[in-house]
Amino acid sequence: MLKKQKHILVIRLSAMGDVAMSVPVVRAVITQYPEVEITVLTRGFFKAFFRGIPRVSVFSAEVKGEHKGVLGLYKLAKSLNKMGFYAVADLHQVLRSKILKQFLNSKRFIALDKGRKAKRALISGEKFEPIKTTHQRYADVFEKLGFPVDLLNPIFPERVVLNEKLLELVGRDSKKWIGIAPFAAHQGKVYPLELMEQVVEKLTPDYKVILFGGKEDREALKTFHNTVNLAGALSFDEELDIISNLDIMLSMDSGNAHLAAMLGVPVISIWGVTHPYAGFAPFNQPEDYALCADRTQFPKVPTSVYGNKYPEGYEKAAGSIAPEVIVSKINAVLTSYKS
Repeated sequence: MLKKQKHILVIRLSAMGDVAMSVPVVRAVITQYPEVEITVLTRGFFKAFFRGIPRVSVFSAEVKGEHKGVLGLYKLAKSLNKMGFYAVADLHQVLRSKILKQFLNSKRFIALDKGRKAKRALISGEKFEPIKTTHQRYADVFEKLGFPVDLLNPIFPERVVLNEKLLELVGRDSKKWIGIAPFAAHQGKVYPLELMEQVVEKLTPDYKVILFGGKEDREALKTFHNTVNLAGALSFDEELDIISNLDIMLSMDSGNAHLAAMLGVPVISIWGVTHPYAGFAPFNQPEDYALCADRTQFPKVPTSVYGNKYPEGYEKAAGSIAPEVIVSKINAVLTSYKS
């Protein structure tokens, strides 16, 4: 006998990296529970993250437009209530989602436990040990709703077949593709550009290096030679198409690491004033793929969860990772990984 379909509303409104981290968990729920369908409430910009996942749709929250403020959230809830949700999984847990909860009809409502106490202990130096990952915190929400999920055997989408435009842009050759995303939201998470240039110089003879970033990064990345600079050059869908075809991604602790990871691409991540122990490491990546600042030189690392706070002198903490270490790790992973 077929189980009755159960429609779940997932709230994950913003922060690109956090929305990307929700994707493997949503995919796991859909894979392991054929009776579940999911509507993700998020910014319309993030709709591409969930493309190709069956029984998943995206409802766009215009929180700076028609859904702004309490009245806007009430209007949003009226539209959502017409869809008749079995349960609500709040993977955001902010004031906006708490207000929205008051207007939603569903009595099954579980919100994310952000683990603030454990994070404070880590940042203060009280306990330097890994805490629960964000992916597992998302999975815990579904478990409390009655849908425990296994994240140990993930399924990833197939590589996208690139169209002629993208093939012409990136070039046609047999070299392996390395994506590099050199920037992050906060300076304390960025690897010094002069050192990143050394990394690129060591990689370009043997590999195709593809640079990612926003429009504002395009000029800064022109200093990197023998590379393909895609910063600000593509639509978001096109960028994801390229990322899905990478052999490896080198990224700061930033959204690009999570975009690659959600697509099943190996990710080498660089950590300056933040640290993977805080639970934001890219999904399904071995621990040694995270290259961290030298805590002998920078003992207060991690100085914050998001990299927005750090003592004077810590802004170049990531520079304590030698370019040779990064290149060696990339070479080792590409040698062992069968693309």
